[in-house]
Amino acid sequence: MRFPSLLCLRGNLVVIGKQPDGDSIRFVPDTPELLDSLRRSFRIRRSSDGSVQLRLEGIDAPETHYGALAQPLGAEARDALLDLCGFREIRREGEEVVAATPERRPTAILSELVDANGRPVCILLVDQALPDGEYVEVDEETLRRSANTALLGDGSAYLTLYDSCAPPIRAVLREIAADARERRFGVWGRDETAAFELVDQESIGPDGQLVLPKLFRRCSDYLRTRAPGETLADWLRTHGPPERPEDDQAVVGGSRETRLSEIVEQRGTTIEFPVDLLDIVFVEK
Repeated sequence: MRFPSLLCLRGNLVVIGKQPDGDSIRFVPDTPELLDSLRRSFRIRRSSDGSVQLRLEGIDAPETHYGALAQPLGAEARDALLDLCGFREIRREGEEVVAATPERRPTAILSELVDANGRPVCILLVDQALPDGEYVEVDEETLRRSANTALLGDGSAYLTLYDSCAPPIRAVLREIAADARERRFGVWGRDETAAFELVDQESIGPDGQLVLPKLFRRCSDYLRTRAPGETLADWLRTHGPPERPEDDQAVVGGSRETRLSEIVEQRGTTIEFPVDLLDIVFVEK
């Protein structure tokens, strides 16, 4: 299967007054109307400064601020992304950046889709001289110049694939993540997704166990809203609106269609996730 061609949008990354994390950062396009060419562009949420929040394709970094909640290595992932983007001398008040050098960084993104949270899903190429408004083939060489693969390669982020991502791109990202896992870089040196104790929020908080960020978010919401005696699997099946259920659809190993509730297993306070994280492809909502 051939690599796809994605729309190139040139613009600037901005961080002052924003709260970037390890897989998402704000972007001001040079040609804002190009955003309307993306699938599901009606979902885009534009700020008053013209910026939109990006989601980097294929990665999910530990959380720095899921509401007031965070994970181990979240700050490290955020700092890795900002460093890759060329921001220095960063000062924050809480999670908000109040100063950075430079204030903006020129970049190009390659995208075709807007996710359920209103973020263009993209390959991020800082300082790359690509043509604004044209379609660019995303081959392996292009991918390996991206911030996406850099964050996967050093273990700053987990691999998290969706069916909206073209299979040739998935294959390259999976290979890079597999190498990082083999070397136990970053998140892979601390990952406990396969089996962890979920007693309370501290269990998976900044000083607790590191798990796949998607599972962290589901577990955090479960702890906050569960009924007495309700298991995580039961909670997943009954929460979220029909168009955005908490019980994510997924394909495991390229063939088995399932849902998150059918993967997780629970024995008392022990949560098990007995599938290879590199073999999961989630269905885009």
